[in-house]
Amino acid sequence: MPNNTPVYPKELSWLSFNERVLQEVEDESVPIIERVRFLGIFSNNLDEFYRVRVADVRRLASFARGAEPKEQFAELLSAINEKVMRLNRRSHAAYTKVLSDLDRHSIHLVNESQLDDRQRSFVVDYFHREVLPELEPFFIDDRDTMPLLNEASIYFAIYLQLEDGSERFAALEIPTDTLPRFVVIPPRQGKKEKVYIVLDNIIRACLAEVFRYVLPIARAQAYMFKISRDAELELGEHITQNIVDKVAKSLKKRKQAEPVRMAYDAQMPEVLLNLVKKKLKMGRYDSFTPGGRYHNSKDFMSFPADSARDCYKSLTPLATLPENESVFNLLRAGDQLYYYPYHDFRAITNLLISAAIDPQVKEIRINLYRVAKNSRVVAALVNAVRNNKKVIAVVELQARFDELANIHWSNELRDAGVNVIYGVPGLKVHCKLISIVRKEEGEERFYSHLGTGNFNENTARVYCDFSLLTSDQELGRDAYNVFEFIQYPHLRPDYRHIAVSPYTNRPALLRAIEREISAARAGKRAELFFKCNNLVDSELIEHLYQASAAGVKVRIIVRSMCALVCQTPGLSDNIQVISLVDKYLEHARVYIFHNGGEERMWMSSADLMTRNLDHRVEVTFPITDAEHKKTVTQIMELQWSDNQKARVLDAEQSNTRIARNADKGCRAQDAIYRLLKRQS
Repeated sequence: MPNNTPVYPKELSWLSFNERVLQEVEDESVPIIERVRFLGIFSNNLDEFYRVRVADVRRLASFARGAEPKEQFAELLSAINEKVMRLNRRSHAAYTKVLSDLDRHSIHLVNESQLDDRQRSFVVDYFHREVLPELEPFFIDDRDTMPLLNEASIYFAIYLQLEDGSERFAALEIPTDTLPRFVVIPPRQGKKEKVYIVLDNIIRACLAEVFRYVLPIARAQAYMFKISRDAELELGEHITQNIVDKVAKSLKKRKQAEPVRMAYDAQMPEVLLNLVKKKLKMGRYDSFTPGGRYHNSKDFMSFPADSARDCYKSLTPLATLPENESVFNLLRAGDQLYYYPYHDFRAITNLLISAAIDPQVKEIRINLYRVAKNSRVVAALVNAVRNNKKVIAVVELQARFDELANIHWSNELRDAGVNVIYGVPGLKVHCKLISIVRKEEGEERFYSHLGTGNFNENTARVYCDFSLLTSDQELGRDAYNVFEFIQYPHLRPDYRHIAVSPYTNRPALLRAIEREISAARAGKRAELFFKCNNLVDSELIEHLYQASAAGVKVRIIVRSMCALVCQTPGLSDNIQVISLVDKYLEHARVYIFHNGGEERMWMSSADLMTRNLDHRVEVTFPITDAEHKKTVTQIMELQWSDNQKARVLDAEQSNTRIARNADKGCRAQDAIYRLLKRQS
């Protein structure tokens, strides 16, 4: 892999992506409740960024050998912290503006100093009845050991001045796991309004009451802080029957991992701040992020909505599989291509429900990476076992932050009689496959799903992903063979139509790019049109630079990280990159090659990242139906033409919005729904 390929640091690119989320908070054309929720997404993203990406850089800085590598990683950490500080200042200003705009909509988020007598009476009663029984404060001083703090929680660091003039310090977890963060309180007398107070401010309003039976309190002040811990799991190289125990043990270690970031109220007294830092044993490569009075703004993701006018209009998902027609008859007539959330995700659940009860279906195989809390997908698999089908479920226990949920589902499936497989040693299984074997006229036939997204009914309402359902037997044999490889990793099946990481995905992509380079050098038309979540693999980026130099027209839609250095003369002259952030999360991966006029269109579970190409089981598959290819091209062109929510990625990734033209406005996500609705 090229070591001297010019790249934009992926961590800074990720922060550029989160800036695009913050832009939605700042955009007053976005409905007010959606702006509040984007604020929550911004905060949640930043938490995960520190747990995963900053933790990784921190490890590299700590263990790098030699002065130069250590200095490089230390400089990157410094650049990260500087950009985070700038974003936090903007997010605080955006938060203040959002509160003001909520007021104009008669939605008020008040603090403890803004309560009238009636509201204060309600808050005090709620505190004693609901909150006080949940509070477990602990004192902190130079002698005491800090209890293990939960990174999913927010805490108060508390300054206490006693009646004799002495000082004590304490800490307190805000019990958001058992109580709602946003509490509805009575409106002001005679007002038609919705009033909320956050749980933290209820505690602030009654803070001295927490200690009243212990100490004579003259004054009590609370300052919020939270921590982020390293989220890396340590599982070793070999997956055995003890994999569930190993994951559970590793999750326990994650809870005890060293903090990598502390975010705190900038008004916290220095003596209290230094004491908390000391107790957390944070080091030179750790991050300290001063901020406002409130943290864990991720809770705003679930901010209640009382009026549909304050939110984006909900679309009605387009019908997919006919209610009164056999899904297998439908697929024998031709491939079906669906695009969520525009299409109804019941295409998948109905497929599995039908397969579970169809007497001719003999076997169902499926990959489960992330599933919904109340999963109809899992319920259908369990029912298939009851109906004497052979069911194999590949459950990826290392799906980050879904490990506990997947342990639960693997146990439930195994108890029901499903053959649960935990993956391949050293590789995450991230492909999105279903393989159904059905006996027809004495022969076994394959019915298959190949897709870009998870089998999750909840995220399918928000994530844009493609699903291909097909009865193509060669494609079906390929999909079936992926499961054979997962179950028996010593096998190396031959795949006729798909490319599979970690063996054939990278070579297939590189060859396809090289064909376009050769065509351009021969003076022929050559084009690439990609859509992905992340573009960070340096070998792929080097090939895209070569394509640009040869004259290949390259267009790329990237949702999140882009390490390719954009709009740089002599390097990426013929490469254009945009990013879309709107009401739905752009999650699909589509790779289109002009291919001398015989266009090749691939979809994939894999982003253009080293981990996806070399360290996971991923599947890239072709779209061959002419009408489906036309539809996907139309979708991609609409996204490329967006002048409402698209940002141009330049060399500095400054997120310049494409100039809006009110007379010729194109908002891709709305236009795509209209396109698909016409077709349906």
